[in-house]
Amino acid sequence: MSDKGTGFVIAATGLRAEARIAARSGDVRAVAGGGDTVRLDELVRQLAAQGGVAIISFGIAAGLGPQYSAGACLIGREVVYRGSSYSADPAWTASIKKTIGSADLVRIAGVDRPLSRPSEKQSLHQGSGAAAADMESHVVAQIAAKLTLPFAVLRVIADPAERELPRAALAGMRIDGGIDVGAVLASLAKSPHQLPDLIRVAAEADRARATLLRCGDLLGPRLGFRDLG
Repeated sequence: MSDKGTGFVIAATGLRAEARIAARSGDVRAVAGGGDTVRLDELVRQLAAQGGVAIISFGIAAGLGPQYSAGACLIGREVVYRGSSYSADPAWTASIKKTIGSADLVRIAGVDRPLSRPSEKQSLHQGSGAAAADMESHVVAQIAAKLTLPFAVLRVIADPAERELPRAALAGMRIDGGIDVGAVLASLAKSPHQLPDLIRVAAEADRARATLLRCGDLLGPRLGFRDLG
């Protein structure tokens, strides 16, 4: 891993809350895709053209491996998506692992939509061998490959493999990565029985964000990307 001048690191996230955590680190510019891969691709490419020297996929993820509970921190050694595999920068990945310590090095699967049912998670786990899935890592990996930039993946499990996401949770994501509270409440009004599951999912997401915050602060400036040579 080489340090390309004094440029900044691009952090690609799904939610604005995750982007704010990433941006706490010095020399990091964070963007939230809001589940729109085309939009995320454009935002990351714009930042790369402005001087971004490395990209990190940073945020929460769906658990695929049954051994991981909410709040488990995972470091992606590779990303798989539609039959292709992309290796994360080995030196940056090793540096993140050394700093955080307890996080496992795993395979991450890229997906184009949220995985709401346990059966979907189990199927992807069996088919790919991935421990977790998110909607940003494959975008990061593909851009990094095209632009020959180093990339890394740091993800924290928000919904474990056995968790089914209620419709209200899925209804709340806005295209800018924010939360549409009105849409969540509307979904709850139509199906009030979702409330216990929604409370459980929200608590697990809070646990995941707390871990993400701790990991980001541990990594420090540029989220651990530095000249190790």
